[in-house]
Amino acid sequence: MQHYFIILASEIYKILFLLIPVLVTVAMIVWLDRRVWAFVQKRRGPNVVGPFGLLQSLADALKYIFKEIIIPASSNKVIFILAPIVTMTLALIAWAVIPFSDEFVLADINVGILYIFAVSSLGVYGIIMGGWASNSKYPFLGSIRSAAQMVSYEVSIGVIIINVLLCVGSLNLSDIVLAQEKIWFVIPLFPMFVIFFISALAETNRPPFDLPEAEAELVAGYQTEYSGMMYAMFWLGEYANILLMCALGSILFLGGWLSPINMYPFDIVPSPLWLILKILFLFILFALVKAIVPRYRYDQLMKLGWKIFLPFSLIWVVLTAGYLMYFDLLPMV
Repeated sequence: MQHYFIILASEIYKILFLLIPVLVTVAMIVWLDRRVWAFVQKRRGPNVVGPFGLLQSLADALKYIFKEIIIPASSNKVIFILAPIVTMTLALIAWAVIPFSDEFVLADINVGILYIFAVSSLGVYGIIMGGWASNSKYPFLGSIRSAAQMVSYEVSIGVIIINVLLCVGSLNLSDIVLAQEKIWFVIPLFPMFVIFFISALAETNRPPFDLPEAEAELVAGYQTEYSGMMYAMFWLGEYANILLMCALGSILFLGGWLSPINMYPFDIVPSPLWLILKILFLFILFALVKAIVPRYRYDQLMKLGWKIFLPFSLIWVVLTAGYLMYFDLLPMV
């Protein structure tokens, strides 16, 4: 019995060792997000609370903690409370299979890519629950928009991932990284990387595809009736998903923890640091898009996903498979 308790304590330690840095990073990444917007738009951004405004995220967290949580009288209270919990929980458990090095991964399962795809697909339930349980037309319309948007672009992301899997022959994320030791997949699959990046913006409801939260017609979308820490949990789940998509893009196309150059001084940098730097690079691109690109209309969003990205991704799958078969490069499974 004592042996089982030791194993349990060890697993809990590993989970906390992963989740606590993720939560802290999610809080601090908002500061970086706002600083990038300010830089592009020639504003100051957070610069008052702490040096360079670094404690602004802490101040915001304290505000959410002490702010009153209001539950509408006509809402379905159980589902209303569960919705942000579901959203944040699903956003965090997906990190279990992200490999930060060849040794540091919480769960190195053989179907890691399917696990991430399944968990991220379930994330839409938290948003649907929040919009429906609010018993208000604006949150409900916002949640329906979000569901349609997320489902539409998950299809494109799934087809894009097939291109990578054809080159690797494995669903294990560590195997995908190790398959890029000679060349990162961003080079031969560059069009797929671009489509993945744009689809990730739509999947996470980021500008220019933040239509579920469009203030002009939906106030704040599915979050309209939420306040205090319940609103903050939606917010944490959204940014955790954004970082997850950046991590997935880094692993699928940018070599994960691999160094860009296998020579001194690049080869002495710890492997997890390379993955973190690539995640930050992609996140900065996310922030730049928000500051630069105007918002799409909803019909433009659906047309882009179904009529452009999906057919192009399917054609690229055929081209990738045909090239690998013609030159006998298909991986041995």
